[in-house]
Amino acid sequence: MFGVIGGSGFEKFEEFETVELLNRETPFGLASSGFKKVKVEGQEFLFISRHGDHHEHMPSEINYRANIYALKNMGVKAILSFSAVGSLQKEHAPGDLVIPYQYIDRTKSLRAHTFLGEGLIGHVSLAKPICEKMAEKLKELVLVDNKKSLSFNIHFGQTYVCIEGPYFSTKAESNTYRQMGAQIIGMSNFPEYALAREAGLPYLPFSFVTDYDCWDDAIPHVTVEEVIKVMKGNNAKAFAILKMILKQKEMWAGSLAFDGGLRTGLFMPKEAIPTSKRPWVDVLMN
Repeated sequence: MFGVIGGSGFEKFEEFETVELLNRETPFGLASSGFKKVKVEGQEFLFISRHGDHHEHMPSEINYRANIYALKNMGVKAILSFSAVGSLQKEHAPGDLVIPYQYIDRTKSLRAHTFLGEGLIGHVSLAKPICEKMAEKLKELVLVDNKKSLSFNIHFGQTYVCIEGPYFSTKAESNTYRQMGAQIIGMSNFPEYALAREAGLPYLPFSFVTDYDCWDDAIPHVTVEEVIKVMKGNNAKAFAILKMILKQKEMWAGSLAFDGGLRTGLFMPKEAIPTSKRPWVDVLMN
């Protein structure tokens, strides 16, 4: 079963049929509001609104650990993550979809970003932070089987720089991120992808461009009204590709995530895990 995380502009999809509202309580506090089992064209999956059902949480305020744990605890096998981003390159235009394969973390340690610590010791590789197996299957699906049915550009293999927010970049910062090799910029994918990896969950991000970042004075800055218009269009595009993916059987098969995370990353014998942590560690390691 897929777990779907919806970010800004993706808090809800009109054709979702709610099957059941789910328990938000976790060992890490409450998961975001809007956690539920939903159905689309007969396919059931779990959905959680990253910022809350009414967009009440800024990126730094999201309880990422609770969200990932709640999805894992309810039996999710892979995560599809939808978010809005700015573009750092002309070729990634508003309305385009970017599937980043790499990340640069530029947050400021305000976020609880790992399940490790306080007696639970380990190190997890993030060399390949997303599930490239699912990404490559998606590429084949949309570029070969459904090329004519999708009316928007999709870019694969880019780098996403995640900043703290809530401010957007200065021009100097924006150009620095371009020099670092990033193509898109957002505020919400870290530590989400890292926690998904710790939990052994394949993670596939869908980053929909809403506007250009401030790196080029020749590109006029868009208004909030224009961004909202693009976001509405992106919501429809996201739903189209989501319906396509939900029809795939075990798209996560063969993912490297299943052999990683806490399953192989703990630097301590299992019997040394603090007693108070064992119940939820078992959930994440299953």
